Amino acid sequence: MSDSYLLAGRFGAATRLSPKALRLYAEQGLLVPAHVDPQTGYRYYAPEQAPRARLIARLRRLGLPVGRVGQLVALAPEARAVELQTWLSAQNALLAEQTEGVRALARHADGGEPALATAISLREIGASKVVSRQRHVGVEALDDFIARAEADIRAHLRGSGLPGDGPMRVHCHSLVSRDSDGLVEVAIAYEGSLEPVGDLRLWLQPARREAYLPVPRAYEDFPLVLRVYDAIEAWLDARSDLSCSDSPCETYPGTGGARFDVAYPITL
Repeated sequence: MSDSYLLAGRFGAATRLSPKALRLYAEQGLLVPAHVDPQTGYRYYAPEQAPRARLIARLRRLGLPVGRVGQLVALAPEARAVELQTWLSAQNALLAEQTEGVRALARHADGGEPALATAISLREIGASKVVSRQRHVGVEALDDFIARAEADIRAHLRGSGLPGDGPMRVHCHSLVSRDSDGLVEVAIAYEGSLEPVGDLRLWLQPARREAYLPVPRAYEDFPLVLRVYDAIEAWLDARSDLSCSDSPCETYPGTGGARFDVAYPITL
């Protein structure tokens, strides 16, 4: 064996990879030794493998799984940089969401946000005919789905000779997160006769009572809008005479000049 080759221990020290990591990457085919002595089982690495090893080490220090590291190592440097920047943006968004979650727990322990709690009201909503679209979507696809569904529903109403300017309600029937798709429904009430088309469904929404909060401008964007949801939930938890009866929704436009309301259906 040439003196230019390094035993696993020396190679690992030079590239800041532990013996355990080198064995794992060899087993995964990510960093295979240049030679394995059939008599002793010693593993040898070539000097030209060092840049790849150091790249692997840097990527692993980011907390990326071995499979993802293998994908990134195979990319050209420019493409790898783009992929990593996209990953970093997602990590920052996740951190912001987790930070807001911790702060929400702290606010709840301190009695919540009085300014939001005092703006919560009850209202009665009459029965109405509704045209809607449902789809399972994740956080990143949510805004595009809402915009397209609203445009298609309003176009269908106008094309049927009906007003297409009614308020829009967005229902999240199951959790929408970065890790899983949730069932989201965009619904607009109408009066008159309407035929279903495509995936647009018609149904009768019964009369209901709801607790709602017009969202202040400073709380409109995610993750701060979660404070509005938290405020209503804390308010409902403190009311023994009320209980939430279904999933919450957002209503556009909101009341009192707000861009939208957050509303929870309730029963007495």
